[in-house]
Amino acid sequence: MTPKENKDKTSGIILAAGASVRMGRTKQLLPVEGGILLGRVLNQALASDLDHIVLVLGHQANDIRAALGRLVNHPKLAIMENIHYAQGISSSIITGLKEAEKIYDHVMIILGDMPHIDAGLINQLLKEYLGSHLPLGAVRIGTKRSNPVIFNRRMYDELHKLKGDVGGKELFSIYADQVCLVEPENKYDDRDIDLPEDYNDLIME
Repeated sequence: MTPKENKDKTSGIILAAGASVRMGRTKQLLPVEGGILLGRVLNQALASDLDHIVLVLGHQANDIRAALGRLVNHPKLAIMENIHYAQGISSSIITGLKEAEKIYDHVMIILGDMPHIDAGLINQLLKEYLGSHLPLGAVRIGTKRSNPVIFNRRMYDELHKLKGDVGGKELFSIYADQVCLVEPENKYDDRDIDLPEDYNDLIME
């Protein structure tokens, strides 16, 4: 693949390695609509215009793989295991980035516990971000920046420097004038599932 062909190629990185301490059980495996919570997010990412998906697992990785069934064999999917997941979300970002950066000039970071992320939102963010030629992109809801977020290769060195339980939030402050913020075309619920009551609300929808 030549650099010219590669310039708009984008990999998603789904972060799903955590131990779900606040939930009290592995939230990636929570039953949702005949599948599991992580499967709901993964299905949408695989159905989107992203060229590739890196799924980062850690806690109970083997059980999660088994629960995902046929999805693990999807040709667009690579599964990486972060053995250092207890060091925080930064370790999972770096694990995914090490795989994605070999080929892809952009990475979209998707949280595996946000069940309302869908392919349409992913595609809108991807299209508007690529059209902006800016190195950073994110969803915006009103005045709030939300997820997913997306980074150009120019930001990869910065992502590799992340430490502890932090994502790329600080980069959006440092490079505030270089961010493409995208208002969802359709109603978007950006809640994540952290607590038992969050899950109860989800299954009651």
